[in-house]
Amino acid sequence: MKIKAAVFRQGSDQPNIEELELSGPRPGEVLVRMVATGVCHTDLKAAGDDSPVPKPAVLGHEGAGVVEEVGAGVTKLAPGDAVVMTFDSCGRCPSCRDAQPSYCHNANHFVSQRGAGEHYLSAGAEPVTGDFFSQSSFATHAIGTERSVVRVRDDAPLEQLGPLGCGIQTGAGAVLNDFKMKPGQSLAVFGSGTLGLAAVMAARIAGAARIVAIDRHAHRLELAEELGADDTILAGNEPVGEQVLDLVAGGVDFTLDTTSVPEVMGQAIRVLAPRGTCGFVTGAWDGTPLPVPVRHLVGGGRAIRGIGEGGSNPDVFIPRLVDFFMDGRLPIDRLSRKYAFDDIAQAFLDSHEGDTVKPILMFG
Repeated sequence: MKIKAAVFRQGSDQPNIEELELSGPRPGEVLVRMVATGVCHTDLKAAGDDSPVPKPAVLGHEGAGVVEEVGAGVTKLAPGDAVVMTFDSCGRCPSCRDAQPSYCHNANHFVSQRGAGEHYLSAGAEPVTGDFFSQSSFATHAIGTERSVVRVRDDAPLEQLGPLGCGIQTGAGAVLNDFKMKPGQSLAVFGSGTLGLAAVMAARIAGAARIVAIDRHAHRLELAEELGADDTILAGNEPVGEQVLDLVAGGVDFTLDTTSVPEVMGQAIRVLAPRGTCGFVTGAWDGTPLPVPVRHLVGGGRAIRGIGEGGSNPDVFIPRLVDFFMDGRLPIDRLSRKYAFDDIAQAFLDSHEGDTVKPILMFG
């Protein structure tokens, strides 16, 4: 079938809207007509020539839409279902068998899961990389797998739900699934973009006693306060650790770094209370190392955790997030700004500059 897609090519981080050919779903796969998709910073990074994604490619991994067709063997979904698309997992490895698919042993989010040399997108005779995070949702239609497509309630607005598949799931899941935050505990979030603000909202749901949000953009901190942060710190060129400790005497129970900046990550460790936990939810392409203050960790029983996709089991957690949104406890619409699909370049620019927390591309 013919579709429209935003195609990224080598040598340019700006996409072109092109007509592509998309093959139908194979066994275990699902064809989704996109209603909307979020733009994530991972998309911005993947667009660059230094990313591991083979070009030309269609990116996008926060899609929401309606199932149009299912491949043989698919039983969980049917045409007409409202769905959110998320990451794929094998379903067979120890992590998947333990209901921890975000730590799938066989995950590879950046290349086709169909096998080497197999593509379901093409521009004439030229193959185009699809299957980015098992969706490549910067297109009018996308192919996912039964495990990467989650049915959601019919009364929820699909145009708002795409970010639940990655950014919101990651930030909220870090707090609710991984930290398992309890009432009365404290959280400091380093970086108040989508992931950080999702963590703020989740901490409020969990009954946090103190939430501190940190960012370089004043307008994001204002939003953090409206969403539940008790204190905010406008970051400059100096470390903010002392300011956090002035606000939360004795240190913070949980810290979440969303920046991947080693100096900031070090501050997130430094402000932990004894037995506190620091979570890292993203990383630099170049694998920048982090000096770890081992004595600080050992002396207070402090811990560092890598958290992938919020430690989420999407079939369980995404519907739970939808319920939180629908009852007003997770107002994710406060983070978003809508753009026509053809305005994807502007959405990328606004995201990169920090002007828009969560751009959402609209189809149709």
